Amino acid sequence: MERISHFIAGKTVPGESGRRGDVFDPATGTRTHEVDLASREEVDRAVEAARCAAAPWAHTSLAKRAEIMFAIRQVLDAHRADLARAITAQHGKVLSDAMGEVARGLDNVDYACGIPNLLAGRYAERASTGIDVYSVRQPLGVVAGITPFNFPAMVPLWMCASAIACGNAFVLKPSEKDPLASVLLAELFAEAGLPDGVFNVVQGDKVAVDALLAHPDVQAVSFVGSTPIARYVYEEASRHAKRVQALGGAKNHMVVLPDADVEMAADAAVSAAYGSAGERCMAVSVVVPVGRVAEPLVQAIADRLPKLRIGPGVDEDSEMGPLVTREHRDKVASYMDSAAAQGAKVVVDGRDHPRYGKEGFFLGASLIDEVTPEMDCYRDEIFGPVLSVVRTGTYDEAMALVNSSPWGNGAAIFTRDGGAARRFQEEVEAGMVGVNVPIPVPVGYFSFGGWKASLFGDTHIYGPESINFYTRAKVVTERWPDPATSAVDLGFPQNR
Repeated sequence: MERISHFIAGKTVPGESGRRGDVFDPATGTRTHEVDLASREEVDRAVEAARCAAAPWAHTSLAKRAEIMFAIRQVLDAHRADLARAITAQHGKVLSDAMGEVARGLDNVDYACGIPNLLAGRYAERASTGIDVYSVRQPLGVVAGITPFNFPAMVPLWMCASAIACGNAFVLKPSEKDPLASVLLAELFAEAGLPDGVFNVVQGDKVAVDALLAHPDVQAVSFVGSTPIARYVYEEASRHAKRVQALGGAKNHMVVLPDADVEMAADAAVSAAYGSAGERCMAVSVVVPVGRVAEPLVQAIADRLPKLRIGPGVDEDSEMGPLVTREHRDKVASYMDSAAAQGAKVVVDGRDHPRYGKEGFFLGASLIDEVTPEMDCYRDEIFGPVLSVVRTGTYDEAMALVNSSPWGNGAAIFTRDGGAARRFQEEVEAGMVGVNVPIPVPVGYFSFGGWKASLFGDTHIYGPESINFYTRAKVVTERWPDPATSAVDLGFPQNR
């Protein structure tokens, strides 16, 4: 059985803990790899490699760092297909979706290539008589990223592109469910000329996570995953006095007003709910039709589901692949039973799809209507191809529903009314808002992040906020006076 190991100080390092996890091909259900699970001592070695590399890298000129970031961008671009195949092989998403993931990851590398401008400080000549003041931003040292299974290439690039460009050394702990893409990224970074130790990968489970959160040399931790784990990472890292951003789960709502184009809204809902088998933190999992639009919208969505082509990700005809594990597939499927038992109407049951229960971890697209907020299918982040419909009578009722959710990652509205759209984007309690856009993931030069239980910490990920997260500000006040004018003055300094 082929092993997937750590990547430390520029080379592959086999695990020594004796613990390994199984990695599956979700399309066939077969075990294809074993992944090494790091001990605390192995995490220490990865952090030590990063610590040794951090100072020389921080003192590397911005011009050289930018040059290497451009080289990384070129190498990643040349190997888009290789990365996509690695993603599909272990996550299961279709190749076209995997290629899109790589492209959105490259957006963040593009942004980081502008690091000389992004780190440019401010300078005030003669802020006071004979005194100049200027600001700089300096790297933290060793930083870590803990990433989820659903985007094994994109989310690491969300974190490490800015972190490395800012002059830090990075330790990545990817998901143990699909770890292959992380090692491929490390190899491609090395090929591009990134110095050894600046980017390291340590495979593992909770043991590795806890070791990174507690390690005294790790200055900052970035995390993306479920809300309970995000809360744990935030609290634990904060307890160890680390800078931390922890992005949690979501229950994204898509409000559809009566004036919306029903066919367009149905297309958007299906695309946003079932892409990547619903395993996206920005997936639309709740459609909220207002008034008379509910009946035709539900019917239009239901009409589209039998036409979805569900199959292995490597099949060019497939539009939706399997879920990542059998256990996750079974948990997602169980919501159809609980929804029916609690009074909802299961319009389309994904378990009726011919691939369900056969080879691989497939589940068809599911649609549940007449859902109410107390039902499990509404309260839980299902993270699968299940779309719930909560009918409302008015805009105000729809807004109250959306804003009462404990999550606030993303929200969308579909309407032809500019005034309603403007009101929605002002009133909705979510960090990312779409107007006739179902998946409002910001471009790489903005920042990604939610509100409420979708984010723990003060900063969003990637974009401008990432530059602040991965650096410390320093303000220098200087003067070069004539020694003959020197005198003792006990008064508080004033600007003159």
